[in-house]
Amino acid sequence: MLAALIPHIWFFAAAAAVTYVADWYLHQRGSYLVNRLGKVRAGLSIRFLLRQLMLILLLARLDLAEQPLFYSAVACFLLFYGLQAPHGALTTLIRLRRTMPVVTRNVDLHAVRIPDAPPGALLRRSAEKMLHLDIPAVAGILIAAETGDDVIGYAGIGLTLLLAVLYLLALVPYVRRGRLAPPVPAVLKAVDNWLRDYQPTVVLYFSGSNESAYQGNMWLETMARVEGRPLIIMRERGLVPQLSETSVPVICVPAGTHLMNLDLSTVRVCLYPANVGKNIHILRVPTMKHVFIGHGDSDKLASVNPYSKVYDEVWTAGRAGRDRYALADVGVLDQDIVEVGRPQLEPIKTWTGAAKNPIPTVLYAPTWEGWDDNPGNTSLLLAGENIVRRLLKAADPVRIVYKPHPFTGIRSAKAKAVNARIRAMLEKAAAERAAEPRWVKEASSAAAGQSAAKAELARIEARLDQLAATGRAGGDDAEESRISLADPAREAETVRLRAEWNDAYWRSFGWWEHRTVTGAQPKLYDCFNESDAMVSDISSVVSDFIASGKPYAVTDSAGLGAEEFKRQNTAVRAAVILSNTAEEIDALLAAVADPGADTLADARRELKTYLLGPDEPTSMEQFNAAVRALTAKAEARNRGVAQRLGDLAVAVPDQEAVTSGVGAGDPLAVAEADATADPDAPAAPEAEAEAAAEAETTLTDGPSSVR
Repeated sequence: MLAALIPHIWFFAAAAAVTYVADWYLHQRGSYLVNRLGKVRAGLSIRFLLRQLMLILLLARLDLAEQPLFYSAVACFLLFYGLQAPHGALTTLIRLRRTMPVVTRNVDLHAVRIPDAPPGALLRRSAEKMLHLDIPAVAGILIAAETGDDVIGYAGIGLTLLLAVLYLLALVPYVRRGRLAPPVPAVLKAVDNWLRDYQPTVVLYFSGSNESAYQGNMWLETMARVEGRPLIIMRERGLVPQLSETSVPVICVPAGTHLMNLDLSTVRVCLYPANVGKNIHILRVPTMKHVFIGHGDSDKLASVNPYSKVYDEVWTAGRAGRDRYALADVGVLDQDIVEVGRPQLEPIKTWTGAAKNPIPTVLYAPTWEGWDDNPGNTSLLLAGENIVRRLLKAADPVRIVYKPHPFTGIRSAKAKAVNARIRAMLEKAAAERAAEPRWVKEASSAAAGQSAAKAELARIEARLDQLAATGRAGGDDAEESRISLADPAREAETVRLRAEWNDAYWRSFGWWEHRTVTGAQPKLYDCFNESDAMVSDISSVVSDFIASGKPYAVTDSAGLGAEEFKRQNTAVRAAVILSNTAEEIDALLAAVADPGADTLADARRELKTYLLGPDEPTSMEQFNAAVRALTAKAEARNRGVAQRLGDLAVAVPDQEAVTSGVGAGDPLAVAEADATADPDAPAAPEAEAEAAAEAETTLTDGPSSVR
């Protein structure tokens, strides 16, 4: 505006260029500022319109208001904005008509025709692309105003309008019926037909925010090994792309009404890794048994949530989980708790008693700040920098691997700032260490191996990208649902390459180099295996790390005192307890350096069994035994209901009246009666007793009892 008022063409051109680049940059980064500008009525369209109005003002200040170029510019921008409405309508219509009621993976939907998606270049950030087509007109008008050659201005105007019209014409073919997704009823029917053919028996039901994908991902390998026919049901479309590679069928059903109408009649066990509101949409189904399995085993209050009462059973890793519920007294009955171990922990390697490398590696894995300001939520705020600083200044050198929780900073700006400072501390320390003579010599001798590892990483990542790209680049959810079918050979290669990638990653830099690890790879358990000790907080990370048998420390951020802290938190009874000053960190380092100084080794072994259950039978065997037992209970319940409904039908001669009467009160009961009625089925009490006896026999068959 200032350049237009002066007026100064080159000043205006430079300012306009800055605003174009700034807008592009903010959208590329997904900046929160973009949303805030929209909230204060300075959204994308308004910003472009203001720039064009300033150009009109510039022409007026240059005394060109009576020239044909001026009127042509006004007409151009009016026409250009007139084209925004049909463009927006077309892109919105295509997106809506390309959106299926479900998103699937490893589900064969050949019964419905799903055409290819429009090229991603047409729909991705389409409004921004359309608005940027004004650049030829703006540039041409500025050049014409400077040189006096109006032809250049007209050429720019014509090019802008031509490109806008061509963009519209490019979208039109994708509105045709043949390019759109199948109708909703057809898709849902195809899914139901697939469900009837597949007949799933065990479901992992997952819902949550975009940051919570890890809660479902941690159960994928277990679901792939569970007995029966597993199925994963999700509720948020945004979580599907974050789902790790799996051969288990996945159905994402965003609408509750669609979910409640799916044919899940063969499902007998439904597993829930999180307590969320949308659980109610499937908890209402009585023909299956519902189990809370959680997404970690810890002493946090979330591990004894009163909401857990709604489930038929709660599965915990070991005896500690059972005792937590007893102490919390939140209404979960002891007989409804089953100890199944932690199948996810199999990749964790047991400690050999000596550091893996010439200097020990300490993993600092704090949890996030939580939803309130309780100082005991995380060590990051009060102790994080002290922990890192004392490790960096340790008498004998150590390497730090820092892996913050994925939620860190989403609620607390202070936690976000501390996280940034710790990362900066480690970068600085790594640079300083790289300049020290000892490490320079080590780096020189390891350079060839690191270069080879980096080349191997690049090769593996390229191949993984090829394996992941099962279809065209830019395909939408509908197209992905069509092409994302299980391929055992591809899955086996992916698993092998992931293991090779992890090995190459740790070899791609020195065993003395500090590192911050974020993102999905390497996984937390890979960091466990690479480290010799860990510092963390009250979270499932501590319980999981105990499986390694390595020394660990936990921070008493709330200042309860060591004895009270241990009394309240089972998982820290074999830990070095740190205050917020972290001055006790030397005890942890001593335990790593000298097995004789490791006074808590026996306590860790005892605590491992208490928290995670016995080593035999394996966790997967315990998990499958629990699935079998609960399946038997569900079958017994369904037979009992069918028997009662059958007896009721025999007692009343008018079968049609009985059916209509029951149906008026409970349509699900009629469906159950039609589908599962068995005149030879045992009465309900006998069936329940039979299932309970079978469950008890199954669960106690082995060296140790799972109770």
